[in-house]
Amino acid sequence: MERRQRHIIYRLNQWRMQKISNRNFMVLLAVVVGIVGGLAAAALKGLTHYIAAFLQDDLQWQYKYYLYLFFPLIGILLSVLYVRRFIRKGTFEHGMTPIIYAISRKSSRIQVHNIYSQIITSALTVGFGGSAGLEAPIAYSGSAIGANAGRFFGLNYREVTMLLACGAAAGIAGAFNSPVAGMIFAIEILLPEFSIPAFIPLLMAAATASVVSKLIYSEPLFHLVTDDWEFQALFFYLLLAVLIGLFSIYFAKISVWVKSAFAKIKNPYQKVWVSGLSLGLMIFLFPSLYGEGYISIQRILDGRTDALLANSIFADYQHVGILVTVYAVITVFAKSAASLITLSSGGNGGIFGPSLVMGGLLGFAFSYGINLTGLIELNVPNFVVAGMAAALSGIMHAPLTGIFLIAEITGGYALMVPLMLVTAISYLINRTILKYSIYTKALAEQGDLLTHEDKDRTVLSMMKLRYVLERNFTILRPDERPADRRYDIIHTKRNIFPVVDTTGKLLGIIYSERLFEILLGENLEKKDQDKTMRELAEKPVDIIQMDVNMEAVMQKMNREDIWILPVVDADGNYMGFVSKSAVFNKYRALLMRQATYLE
Repeated sequence: MERRQRHIIYRLNQWRMQKISNRNFMVLLAVVVGIVGGLAAAALKGLTHYIAAFLQDDLQWQYKYYLYLFFPLIGILLSVLYVRRFIRKGTFEHGMTPIIYAISRKSSRIQVHNIYSQIITSALTVGFGGSAGLEAPIAYSGSAIGANAGRFFGLNYREVTMLLACGAAAGIAGAFNSPVAGMIFAIEILLPEFSIPAFIPLLMAAATASVVSKLIYSEPLFHLVTDDWEFQALFFYLLLAVLIGLFSIYFAKISVWVKSAFAKIKNPYQKVWVSGLSLGLMIFLFPSLYGEGYISIQRILDGRTDALLANSIFADYQHVGILVTVYAVITVFAKSAASLITLSSGGNGGIFGPSLVMGGLLGFAFSYGINLTGLIELNVPNFVVAGMAAALSGIMHAPLTGIFLIAEITGGYALMVPLMLVTAISYLINRTILKYSIYTKALAEQGDLLTHEDKDRTVLSMMKLRYVLERNFTILRPDERPADRRYDIIHTKRNIFPVVDTTGKLLGIIYSERLFEILLGENLEKKDQDKTMRELAEKPVDIIQMDVNMEAVMQKMNREDIWILPVVDADGNYMGFVSKSAVFNKYRALLMRQATYLE
């Protein structure tokens, strides 16, 4: 049956290659990916908001509000149970980092189950109150749609990567109804290099997904009414950008600490209890932490500055301006902790949404606090919008996405100049301290990040030692003498021989010049001709372990100024040799592959 299916797919590909040019076929597939991605985005938003609405509005029970302490725990527990029950053969990951890793190290392969499993688990996590965003899961789902569509039609790495990016763009465009931001997001985060033709499939996928999502789920994310920005507020926009840039550094630092803390908890259900109860308590104190948190931002944009405390235990103080400001600042730090706890404990979501909420709250606290001093009257909604863009830019290292996403989802195109300034400053501050974004830091530390700032290092990181390992060497045994292997030594094409015992251990190496001198009897005493290979073998200048990355291999070769080195496994067993010639050949092949990466 499987053989028959492969044959049908092969015949289908043959037909389409004859009838449709590759460029037009990519555009057609981008539209299909956009349609499916838009449907996935609408399904995720609809399912999440249905769960949240049922728990908050439809569920009628006298003691319902006591359950708010346990809703996040239930959501994360259901997500963990789903993964452990239904994803046994594959692996389940969340966030943007695995997508970037798939492009860099896995030839853009993403497991099929991510198309639906990302939607299910994130809807459960966020719908039950997990303090995370839906954007990373829908981008992951869209990427899986695009990548597997490319694999189905037997496309090459460049084309599959393009469709993967189209899927991610479709997911973001569908989630926010923002096609331009979806396209720019794919370029900034997933595609390190691109050319003009790359815009066409991305535009088609993002636009199609936005239309489909809007037809099914037309509710806009935010409403903003603003005419323009005032020049005298420029200094305060710049000051806000600096503050949020510094906060983005804090967020990146604390994310590492939270992840490492939860990594020490080995039992997944212990993580669920710890995170669920912690989230429940935080949501009890700060109700705006429930789910994505966009409702609180919209209320502030509507001018309801007291709404932040309205449903909390501090509701009696909602008209005390200084307390509102302090509460907003505390909520920002609580949101950072809540989102990281949600994502580190088994819940599925992203930092995209929390970044918007934290930035918006910082913009609100800053402008509202300045207004309380009486020095100047700032437009609070404008600063909320600017804060959202600045936070997205600093945390994700995506300034263009921050500009166009916020302009699209709020309609705040009149604020384009402040948006450009705050995103640039926030990005530069974060980038000055932290070279990599929260998405790419772990990959960079592992040497798995595809970056074009250091092309040599990037290409070397894409290599695997096993792919350049050479094994066609004549192996000599320790008890043999040169005369015993005369024929093999003379007729070999290699100038180096490994001496390996019967258990596979590498004992040393012998160069052909030494053996030829012995076999030809030139300037040697007879005792040298009687020596065994064990006695003739010499210790290599260095030995390469099989699990070492190629960057370390080249560093050793350059340091010792040597062209070839033996390779052994963890037990010291001989595996072969690695040479600069093989590395350079592979290097050229990868450069050619990158040259066509996104032409």
